[in-house]
Amino acid sequence: MRAVVITRFGGPEVLALRDVPTPEPGTGEVLVRVRATALNRADLLQREGHYPPPRGVSTDIPGLEFAGEVARVGAGASLWREGDRVFGLAAGAAHAEYVVTHERTLAAVPEAMSWLEAAAVPEAFITAHDALVAQACTRPGDRVLVHAAGSGVGLAALQVARALGATPYGTARTAEKLERARDYGMEDGIALGGGVEALAPRVAEWTHGRGVDVVLDLLGGPYVGASLAALALKGRLILIGTIAGRRAEVDLGIALSRRVTVRGTVLRPRPLEEKILATRAFAAEVLPLLAAGPLRPTVDSVFPISDVGAAHERLASNATFGKVVLELS
Repeated sequence: MRAVVITRFGGPEVLALRDVPTPEPGTGEVLVRVRATALNRADLLQREGHYPPPRGVSTDIPGLEFAGEVARVGAGASLWREGDRVFGLAAGAAHAEYVVTHERTLAAVPEAMSWLEAAAVPEAFITAHDALVAQACTRPGDRVLVHAAGSGVGLAALQVARALGATPYGTARTAEKLERARDYGMEDGIALGGGVEALAPRVAEWTHGRGVDVVLDLLGGPYVGASLAALALKGRLILIGTIAGRRAEVDLGIALSRRVTVRGTVLRPRPLEEKILATRAFAAEVLPLLAAGPLRPTVDSVFPISDVGAAHERLASNATFGKVVLELS
């Protein structure tokens, strides 16, 4: 099969499309013929040598999500049949014509959804749903602030928050992204391309001085302290990414006086059992809304897998709105 291979650590030029052995499904696993897959920041970090995959996962083939057809089922697998349209998460190696995954980490692709749209769903919506529900315990009436609202996870989080009965607000680098994000349920937003100092005063305006109940922070760095300052009493700060930096300076007095909860979350390194639970919750609570139409994936751009280097450059530019998708013929 053809697969994207990291030939050495470095820039997009180190990526190559090569022929590699097709994987075999083990007990409880299925082999999926990948029709489309999407990029994540983890793929860029793995290419640069900063984010090694979990033990037992290919070190030189990136890719954390996919959409395609079941090609073969392994021993003991009974949930899917050959030809079923599925999408899901992988710990790696999804940027290839075939990928192997446990059958319970898959969900059915809605009938009306294209492969390109389907590829933009798994990581964004499972991450957003898990962060809002399992981690933050978001309730109807909560005010939710989403950093990087124009990203794949950010746009999914805005929609899921609305579906939960919460009111979502957002931040982005540019006013243009915020304006587009309004079509995804965002109540209001603020562009923070010049710094985070303006965040807390704007949140105070939105919430009449109360603060937000939940912050999904996909950026880290200086956004952590600014997020704490924007939280309401007993607010929940969920740390998802560190694009803006792995270190932060915070006012512990705010954390203590407001009795806030700060929680970090990742998907890729989780044990299989936890990934299954996250996928099953997504399938039960989010997938019906994707199938019916209230929720929708967002594709920023599509590249043939042979042009994967350009796709990496597009994601690294920070100009994206939604997901960068790789198409396989």
